[in-house]
Amino acid sequence: MIRRNQSGFTPVRRSAEHGFTLIEVMISLMIFGMLAAAGVALLSFSVRAQAVTGAKLDDVQALNRLSSALAADLAQASSRRTRNENGDLLPAFTGEAGSGMTPMVRLVRGGWSNLDAAPRPAEQRIEYRLDNGELQRIAYPMLDGAQPLQPAVLLTHVRQVSLRYRLDGAWGDHWEGSPIAALPQAMEMRVVRDDGVEFRQLFLVGSGYAQRKGPNAAR
Repeated sequence: MIRRNQSGFTPVRRSAEHGFTLIEVMISLMIFGMLAAAGVALLSFSVRAQAVTGAKLDDVQALNRLSSALAADLAQASSRRTRNENGDLLPAFTGEAGSGMTPMVRLVRGGWSNLDAAPRPAEQRIEYRLDNGELQRIAYPMLDGAQPLQPAVLLTHVRQVSLRYRLDGAWGDHWEGSPIAALPQAMEMRVVRDDGVEFRQLFLVGSGYAQRKGPNAAR
């Protein structure tokens, strides 16, 4: 509708029913696309952060399991000697310098729970070893002449393990139990991960075990 005024004709104004122009639609789509891209980026970052946090928490739990297993095994170490599959007599406790030897640690621990009253002793032979970056705990169903059970992986992404053993104030990188001193008093473990991070922990061996002094017990 055209109306006259004193200066001439006035243009017809577009009503709201005519909709948006193509430029307005394109601008709206561009803004919507930018908001959607920002939302996707934020969601992707949140998912990655959650995955990294979950992996770190799993790794911390694995370190705690390793520490708990070693602390329990070493605290209940026994002076009981065993025999291998060939019938050879083994010391009660054997410890190597670290992951260069297999097994790194071999011992007999007490306190093995027997909830189903199976015909077996309350002691158990345990070994620790490093295999392809996995720190494993190997248990035996019987003390003498038995095949090992399936290894339990306690920690992954392990580059190196170093061990030391203490007796009467002296540290050594090797231990072989003898009738004079079957067990060390403490063990130190250093674990180097694939990313270079190192962990160090000390464990007491044989709680309540009466050590007998003797020369050359630790080498």
